Amino acid sequence: MASQTRSTFAQRDVLLGVVFALLAAVGFSAKAILVKLAYLDNVDAVTLLALRMAFSVPFFIGVALWVQRRHAVPLNTHDRLLVLGLGLIGYYCSSFLDFLGLQYISAGLERLILFLYPTMTVILAALLYKRAIGRKVIAAMVLSYAGIALVFLHDVGVNEGSVVLGSALVFASTLSYSIYLVGAGHAIARIGSMRFTAYAMVVASAASLLQFGVMRPLSALDLPLRVYELSLAMAIFSTVLPVFLLSFAIRRIGSGSASLIGSIGPVSTIYMAYVFLGERISLLQIAGSALVLAGVLVISLSSKSAGK
Repeated sequence: MASQTRSTFAQRDVLLGVVFALLAAVGFSAKAILVKLAYLDNVDAVTLLALRMAFSVPFFIGVALWVQRRHAVPLNTHDRLLVLGLGLIGYYCSSFLDFLGLQYISAGLERLILFLYPTMTVILAALLYKRAIGRKVIAAMVLSYAGIALVFLHDVGVNEGSVVLGSALVFASTLSYSIYLVGAGHAIARIGSMRFTAYAMVVASAASLLQFGVMRPLSALDLPLRVYELSLAMAIFSTVLPVFLLSFAIRRIGSGSASLIGSIGPVSTIYMAYVFLGERISLLQIAGSALVLAGVLVISLSSKSAGK
């Protein structure tokens, strides 16, 4: 009886982990949709990012204070520099470049480019730690970038504006996030996942608000109520909740399974962009998306196997 009860609890934990990972993936995917909707009211990237972080930071400060009470040992200088550097690179810089890029490209292409981060992480780790990249992973990376090329061609044919510039900005955002991921493993092992995330998000929020204070007058906040509503939704549903839902999912089903479930993200974004933004879905876009997803899944599965 006790064994059956334990099995039931274990199955429930796995189910909850899957649900949390799915909700986190959809939440992260919705960010691009909310940003594109806000841009319809002529708000600029600096102001919009500051609003997102202003609504998010109270939650992260609260978590940081709560975690600090549980961990009485203060951070040393090395750990503080890690949090500062990685918070600026991984959250502030990556977010700002992403917001800039979304001014020029579709939400679907943006999410697919962001989804290339496992390929960039593999390349960075290989360069930094002198690790060889297997033929299977190289083939998967070729698939992924071929898929991006197809979706890029779709956007060039459909959208006006500088798609090249937008894609380059989002690619730089992905590279920035990949650098963060390569360095974050060491920091998380020393500091703890939730503590590190809360501290790094506070750093990123402070940088975003400081940037707004230096680059924009207060009159830039004279915006339609709709922009504030979208910024609040972005903070809660595409920043705070997904971060912690993903953390809870990883605790229950592991980081490998959680990241694989996250593969639904680009598909979710493309569908939401079709429903809420009226972005067209073409066969070229579907084919490109399938190639990107296939390539990233192969890399993720290979990384998961290597970690066993």
